[in-house]
Amino acid sequence: MNEIIGSHDVLLVTLDTLRHDVAEELAASGRTPNLAALLPGGRWERRHTPGSFTYAAHAAILAGFLPTPAEPGPHPRLFAAAFPGSETTAEGTWTFDAADLPTGLADAGYHTACVGGVGFFNNRTALGSALPSLFAESHWEPEFGVTDPASLPNQIDRVAEIVARLPEDRRLFLLLNVAALHQPNWFHLEGATREHGDTRASHAAALEHVDAHIGRLFALMRRPCFVIVCSDHGTAYGEDGHTGHRIGHEVVWTVPYGEFLLP
Repeated sequence: MNEIIGSHDVLLVTLDTLRHDVAEELAASGRTPNLAALLPGGRWERRHTPGSFTYAAHAAILAGFLPTPAEPGPHPRLFAAAFPGSETTAEGTWTFDAADLPTGLADAGYHTACVGGVGFFNNRTALGSALPSLFAESHWEPEFGVTDPASLPNQIDRVAEIVARLPEDRRLFLLLNVAALHQPNWFHLEGATREHGDTRASHAAALEHVDAHIGRLFALMRRPCFVIVCSDHGTAYGEDGHTGHRIGHEVVWTVPYGEFLLP
């Protein structure tokens, strides 16, 4: 990462609430071709989230603790705050002297921007402002949130505005928190109604919707650009009687992860 930071833009896309098993199934069956075309080997990496709900996971991710590979480590991190005794800071880790990654990248000359999706990014409450306040600019509108079926296209419109006014010589760190997969997602499944509620099938349909639009996001980004696409946590749809997240179930803790350079 020491060769990336300073020479590349950095894009972090958190597909809020995306389950690893659903992501893998769709990639293997060809239902998410745009993501599969960029993921190494066309497959998601299986990882464990640092938090079981949005705020906890993003607070960790934005401190440099990305989802951890789901096999025995240690696993060196891409980014790390300067911290004596850190066992996951290695020679290739980019270290920063700040409490969070956006501040560290800002100190390195990056413009930092956040386009939020779920309520923890809405800037309407003290808690909803905590994560956005880490960035030089942050954006959220109801049209970016969980109840709007066109939330991702709306968010990408805002990304286009951010990129268009950025000076050519200024590097960019952009966080896009995608709300489309989060409940409610029933409206992404053809034939479903509010009475049907959210299901694993509507979760999968929401991911197909994301895949259909995310290519436009990647096309907007300047080159060279290093991209991380991952889920912040999964969610349960009845497994062992559980529904939702902020619980210690396997479908919540196991998330898909990918990193790549845009071609």
